[in-house]
Amino acid sequence: MAEVDYGHFVDWDQMGDLAKSGGPSKLDCKDPRELKQLARQGYWSKNHKLRAQVYQQLIKAIPCRTVTPDAEVYRDIVDSVAGKRAPASIPLPEFVDGSPVPKYCLKADGVGAAHKIMSCVASQFPDISHCPALPAMTALLLHFSPDEAQCFEHVCRLLACNEPGRRMLDQTFLAYESSCMTFGDLANKYCPTAHKLIVATAQDVLEVYSDWMHWVLGDLPFSHVARVLDVFLVEGYKVLYRVALALLKFYRKQKAGQQQPSGQDTSGVRGNIQAFVQGIGSCVSPDKLLEKAFAIRLFSRKEITLLQLTNEKSLQQKGITVKQRRRNVHLAVNAENFSSEIVSAKEMRDIWSWIPERFALCQPQLLFTTANHGCSLNRFYSHCEGHEPTLLIIKTTDAEVCGAFLSTDWDERKRGGNKLSFFGTGECFVFRLKPEMERYEWVVIRHPELASAIQAKNDEPSEEETPAQPQNSDTNTLPAAESRADPTDRLSPFLSARHFHLNSRNTSMFMAGNFDSIIVGGGDGNALYIDAELNHGRTGRCTTFDNPPLCTETFQISLLEVWGFQDAMSSS
Repeated sequence: MAEVDYGHFVDWDQMGDLAKSGGPSKLDCKDPRELKQLARQGYWSKNHKLRAQVYQQLIKAIPCRTVTPDAEVYRDIVDSVAGKRAPASIPLPEFVDGSPVPKYCLKADGVGAAHKIMSCVASQFPDISHCPALPAMTALLLHFSPDEAQCFEHVCRLLACNEPGRRMLDQTFLAYESSCMTFGDLANKYCPTAHKLIVATAQDVLEVYSDWMHWVLGDLPFSHVARVLDVFLVEGYKVLYRVALALLKFYRKQKAGQQQPSGQDTSGVRGNIQAFVQGIGSCVSPDKLLEKAFAIRLFSRKEITLLQLTNEKSLQQKGITVKQRRRNVHLAVNAENFSSEIVSAKEMRDIWSWIPERFALCQPQLLFTTANHGCSLNRFYSHCEGHEPTLLIIKTTDAEVCGAFLSTDWDERKRGGNKLSFFGTGECFVFRLKPEMERYEWVVIRHPELASAIQAKNDEPSEEETPAQPQNSDTNTLPAAESRADPTDRLSPFLSARHFHLNSRNTSMFMAGNFDSIIVGGGDGNALYIDAELNHGRTGRCTTFDNPPLCTETFQISLLEVWGFQDAMSSS
């Protein structure tokens, strides 16, 4: 009988010590407790062939749906699903949310095979709406599969697991979001020192913790993640939490004694952790990582399950039931009629993910561009009035890109005559896209201690104060006009300025405009100031969004676009 080749997709030159086969060549054990101990000890980790055989045994034992696609199904459908395209050019399913296939010491045809396999998986599991861990898991299992069909079967069994209380891979956005919240809860309880470091250095802690799964399945070196997989296939999902917490502990240890900047950009903290995890091989061995992970005491699957269910319920109560919507957003933004000279479809998709959920099914509609409509503020208003909300995107002559999401119709500016007065709601935010991507929300959302919620007396807005024209028009630190927005149409009590007594009106200066300029953000400066010719602008820190300059502080506009939100249903 011919020898089975379990290393067909492996680039052995990159495998280092893992290319050397040693240790036992056979495993005669089916007792769950003994398997658990052997997996933690790395019994089969030094023999690639034995590891592959053990994985096949473990995955075959996973309880699955009655009808689960197998290797024969793959052979039947691969040609019709993948076609004759080059495997690496086959797009990954939308539900992986842009997560690439890690190379993990695979040959080029191995990465291409992963694309083919996931394309076929998507055709067999139409109910999956969000599974960013799938590329990494597919790449890992390819290492230990004799061919694509067997890897496809293994992936399908992980996805089709139906054992009560057992989870293998998250498959919905709700499950993913709740897992991030659960990780935060666990970090706060079991890694308090590391958690305090994240709280002190990052503006958005949950956004940092949203990477927790990718630290394990994506960023870890292959030698480390293979040891994690050894235990994961025996013990399940809780292993991923344990390893991610251990990574957080090691990261904190590396940072101990170093002075950390407070309120650092969240993207900076995320990048620091990612770089640490990717280079962890220089200071932490795979066995030391698992030792740290399983040294965490009083950590049970039951606790994780209860936290997960509680967080899912909380998200559902808040209206976070995103399942098919995100896929529709991606499809809408990548529609054939999308055409921007500033941002790509992918970049617009990323921006779209920031907008309030009720606009998720809308399609971007180009309302105004200086390339077609000229550099005139009058034309800007004539094309944008009657549209709410709008998305303003600016490209500078230095190729920097920034902008703002503006919640209110620009026609509202007329309420102040030609005097510059602020309007809008707390849904407004500003952002920068290049050289790096970052969003800056209303400061009260991040720091609710700046405001105290009150009950609105009635549905009618209060009398609007008419602000005096400032003596120095460059500062534009004007009192804010109160929002006319219906508070019941908001996602959060933070989103309507008139629900709060603010310590300073500077924190509610969202947008303003007259025939001389348009402004976004106020108080000690403006996030964006654009002149009447739409040629020049300034950016700086403002109290409303507590943002740094979005680009070079004094800039010249190369191109300006304004996008509206077209109802996808009414346009179809």
